[in-house]
Amino acid sequence: MPRTPMALLSTADQERLRALRRMKAIAIGALVFMAVVFVFAFAFQERLGWLGYVRAAAEGGMVGALADWFAVTALFRRPLGLPIPHTAIIPNRKDEIGRTLGEFVETNFLAADVVRTKLATTAIARRAGEWLQHPSTGSGTSHAERVAAEGATIATAVLNALSDDDVRDLIADLAREHLVQPEWGPPAGVWLEKIVDADAHHGAVDLAADSIATWLDSNAGSFTGLVSRRLPSWVPRLAHRFVDDTVYHEAVKFVHAVQDDPQHPARLAIDGYLARLADNLQNDPATRAKLENAKASLFDSPRVGALAAEAWNTAKAGLLTALADPASGLRVRAARAVQEVGERLTTDAALQTRVDTWVSEAAVFLVDRYRHDIASIITDTVERWDPAETTEKIELMVGRDLQYIRLNGTVVGALAGLAIFSIAQAVIPGV
Repeated sequence: MPRTPMALLSTADQERLRALRRMKAIAIGALVFMAVVFVFAFAFQERLGWLGYVRAAAEGGMVGALADWFAVTALFRRPLGLPIPHTAIIPNRKDEIGRTLGEFVETNFLAADVVRTKLATTAIARRAGEWLQHPSTGSGTSHAERVAAEGATIATAVLNALSDDDVRDLIADLAREHLVQPEWGPPAGVWLEKIVDADAHHGAVDLAADSIATWLDSNAGSFTGLVSRRLPSWVPRLAHRFVDDTVYHEAVKFVHAVQDDPQHPARLAIDGYLARLADNLQNDPATRAKLENAKASLFDSPRVGALAAEAWNTAKAGLLTALADPASGLRVRAARAVQEVGERLTTDAALQTRVDTWVSEAAVFLVDRYRHDIASIITDTVERWDPAETTEKIELMVGRDLQYIRLNGTVVGALAGLAIFSIAQAVIPGV
């Protein structure tokens, strides 16, 4: 009988234990009943001849009951504690049983053809889509919202588990690997050359000219004293005003000329400068070195590092807030996306075929590659079990059915004893 206290067993195991005890009591009761009948028949068979048949049946029943008791008991322990060979089979051969069970599962359940056949008859995609569209049992939320909520919980746990310092170091390492270490000059030169060849920079020049013209129109006073303060003191004040106004109007005329003339020398000068810059970025070591130095200074700046750290902290705080709020845009859009996936899985036959095929192939691949490792879970688990614990677990699972063997042995033994005695009476004279 299991030695684990009843309170420590699961509800299912407690019910199995009660059923096992009932069947043991019935089997023992049948043996006792046969013994009582045998004693009574043996004592009075001289007076009542027919009791000989009863005695033979009771005798056969006792033999059958005892034989099957011995067989069943020998599986789990030594009968009466006696060191009889080939008894206590389960505790003594626990590891071998675990290996055999693991091999049986690996060979008969984790075979690629078995998995593929089973999955081929299961509409995985359609069932998943239907499940995602239905409301969750016992709550007002849909399964899609539940999936989104579980995903938010996992994402929150991951974000909280991440070390801010480690994330910043990772970002810095990735930025250095993919941004700082690669040379910018040649790619930038190629990119700029394509822009110049396609005249794509003209829009930027137009925008700059328009912005400068707008600023000049609004800031004429800024030119007061811009040049005149550098004139000698003996120059009349009227000349000062004339010089400043002239400079301002010339600047306005120049900018307007640039705006109006697509072939203005200033525009052509910008085109030529950009073309030379594109060529220098690709071929001039000095220009490329200047760009690399500027890039290194930028990324090594403490202010840039502080901005990166601040950006991560802000993004993390925003994500945590959005993940925690069921009404946030992120959670709502995630649930809607999951709902849409469910709808497509139930209506799109082509998508169903692709998903079913992918799941089937993935499962077959995993089974083919890892079936021995999966089956070894059984072997390793049984090996870790204590022999007494193993005996208890197996006896709880199959012990009740084995007690039926004892009961059947009692009945079959009684019938066999009766049949043998009857045949002997019929064919052997003088018995």
